[in-house]
Amino acid sequence: MATNGLHVLKARLPDWVQDWLDVIVPGLQILLVVFVAWMLQRLLRRLVARAAAHYQLPDELLVPIKGLIRWTIVASASLLVLERMGVSATVLWTALTGFATVGAVAFFAAWSVLSNLFCALLIFTVRPFRVGDYIEVLDTAEKPGAKGRVVDINLLYTTLEDHLHAGPDGTWLQIPNALIFQRVIRRWRGPPPPLAAPVAEPAPALPAQSSPSAYPAP
Repeated sequence: MATNGLHVLKARLPDWVQDWLDVIVPGLQILLVVFVAWMLQRLLRRLVARAAAHYQLPDELLVPIKGLIRWTIVASASLLVLERMGVSATVLWTALTGFATVGAVAFFAAWSVLSNLFCALLIFTVRPFRVGDYIEVLDTAEKPGAKGRVVDINLLYTTLEDHLHAGPDGTWLQIPNALIFQRVIRRWRGPPPPLAAPVAEPAPALPAQSSPSAYPAP
């Protein structure tokens, strides 16, 4: 009914007004898409900022998150604008599937880097340890592993000040963040206990030697 009413209203308008409507209506739709995309980006940025303040996320982690939000909204708005400008939906779908295929290939190619980024997000939100804590990364609970004080957590690595092989200028261990979630983590509230000195094993007893007889043999 509404569509029929619009057609009737359009038919009653002068020809020059109808020609302008073919330009004005798509233009208003494009402006509406741009405005909604801008408002959505502002809303998501505020939500991310509140989450960052709540979980104390570092700036180096917020930059890729904000970039991902911005480019996702820009790409979606661009597709809608192109559709309003008369670009075929088939062409848009073909382009979208092509970009998705390239993105999937790039995702699997950079899986190790992306897994470290995702684990960095988990470290900052779940807080299994913090900067200044003493931790030990173990294969199992029985075998010793990398031990030290956490001095830095970035998007790819967790850096420890080595506790076992400390040199005069300090020794550092850089552990990939993805490896943190594949190992057992031992954590101390303060410095770890000193290493116990190895106990020296007693020397084996020598066999007793018989002393020579005081009397000569007959």
